[in-house]
Amino acid sequence: MYKTLVVTASVLSAGTVASESAVRKEPLDATTLGAIKSKFGRLMELANKHDFKALHEMFWQSPSTLLVAKSAIQSEGNWAGFWGNEAIDQKLHDIGSSGPVVLEPDYSKLKVVGLTRDVAESYVPMHITVSYAGQDGTAKPFLMIINWLRVEKDWKIASEIILPVPPVPAAKD
Repeated sequence: MYKTLVVTASVLSAGTVASESAVRKEPLDATTLGAIKSKFGRLMELANKHDFKALHEMFWQSPSTLLVAKSAIQSEGNWAGFWGNEAIDQKLHDIGSSGPVVLEPDYSKLKVVGLTRDVAESYVPMHITVSYAGQDGTAKPFLMIINWLRVEKDWKIASEIILPVPPVPAAKD
């Protein structure tokens, strides 16, 4: 029985080491990660130009595509998920047509990682100036998290999550 426990422990231990090294291996090379960073830069450029047609093309064409953004409809809540390209196109048009919209990402903090060979994720803090749905048009801090999906030879946005950063609570006396 002792030999069985030693062999089992050795196999489990070796499996753990193999699993850890597999987890640490980046599934996407630096060139691919750089290409996704460039796509992110293009997204910001198009968003700031309010080029809705070009923005539409950056998204994965699927009813499963998601945009999380500020809602103007009380029944949806303050922030909501908008699923599918038609809903996303409408939301981006509504936001972009509401007045000045400026996205200013902190590119020094832009992080892109591969999750699989066909899925990547980007994260960046940014300031967004917008006067949509009761926002007052002053720049405020947000986080943008995007899941990118490889579609044939291109990378498309499968989900874009825009989260407001809450203000720092006032210090208590």
